[in-house]
Amino acid sequence: MKNLYALAVLGLAFTLSGCAGFAFPGTNQGFLYASTNRNQMVTEASGGSKQGEACASSILGWITTGDSSAVAAAKEAGISQIMSVDNTYSNILGIYAKYCTVVTGQ
Repeated sequence: MKNLYALAVLGLAFTLSGCAGFAFPGTNQGFLYASTNRNQMVTEASGGSKQGEACASSILGWITTGDSSAVAAAKEAGISQIMSVDNTYSNILGIYAKYCTVVTGQ
């Protein structure tokens, strides 16, 4: 009976793992843990001294909140001219995931 219970718990863990990452398609999802950075856009302008960040988070892929848009990141830092947009993504056991957009500019 203990083996059956352990097998059921293990099966449930595999079924639910990675669910939080489904809220952010196109990201690199690790089975146990993920922490990645990705460059999305770079302009020819240089000298951006301001940096803003906007994030969204997800729990099991069932509850997702936040505004991770480049517009929100630029507004947070008072940026009127965007020079680069980067993204960061982290996922822990598929239970909690976070996706952020980092904008630099002036």
